Amino acid sequence: MKLGGQSEVGKIESLLVKHPRDGFINQGNIDAQWQKLNYLSCPEYEKSVLEYEDFLGMMKRDGIDIHFLPVDDNTGLDSVYVRDPVAITPQGAVLCNMGKPDRRGEAKAIGKFLTGIGVDILGRIESPGTLEGGDIVWLDPKTLVVGQGYRTNAEGIRQLKNMTAEFVDDFVVVPLPHWTGPDDVLHLMSFISPIDVDLAAVYSRLMPVPFRQYLIDRGITLVEVPDEEYDSMACNILAVSPRSCIMLAGNPKTKAGLESRGVEVREFAGYDISRKGCGGPTCLTRPLRRKE
Repeated sequence: MKLGGQSEVGKIESLLVKHPRDGFINQGNIDAQWQKLNYLSCPEYEKSVLEYEDFLGMMKRDGIDIHFLPVDDNTGLDSVYVRDPVAITPQGAVLCNMGKPDRRGEAKAIGKFLTGIGVDILGRIESPGTLEGGDIVWLDPKTLVVGQGYRTNAEGIRQLKNMTAEFVDDFVVVPLPHWTGPDDVLHLMSFISPIDVDLAAVYSRLMPVPFRQYLIDRGITLVEVPDEEYDSMACNILAVSPRSCIMLAGNPKTKAGLESRGVEVREFAGYDISRKGCGGPTCLTRPLRRKE
């Protein structure tokens, strides 16, 4: 399979997802896991399925080729957030070593599936290195930004840099803040979502000053997410194509800021499938190929 994941904004042509029917399984499974996995509250299975179908329908209408991960006994509820266990490069997939121990089985499951559909595996992040996909952002095909925090450590970053050295010219490491501590999830993409090559939604209060200035110097316009919309995941936005995106409903100020810059915004509820597990539309998807 031809890959083309070294963009966050090119038109999605092929996509990897995991339906909550295959990740959440049923309400009993959710009840047994959600507290251990640090969910904000217990998702309701039926509502999660309905919300997900709405989200999925938006991408199906765009004609995206969608690949569904199957049930796997070595994975849990978090496996619906398929962005984190794998990164996509032009030379193959990089299987991550998750910083969250309860998610360590996901990369192996994804690797087996990707191999089965003809995706080359470029490499695997080995312990003591850790790396999660939510800490990886392509700004262009030659510029890779990686957040270093509680989920992605220096050794994992070193391994990724070595794997991508042949095709990445600018490898940028962004130190992440402590925020609410190691038990919570804070990725690089917790405070930036690229919308186009020259536009991104950001929550600047969490951004290191040098990284924010770096984006501005590259000519990227920043749409600011207000404080009152950060917890409702206004900064977790999936660009389906340049200036066309999907975000969680209930964030009117961020939506208006995007629309004022010519962005087409579609919304889905995402209360049970996203907010309770802190995994928005980018987390629910792993683009395998975007239009170059």
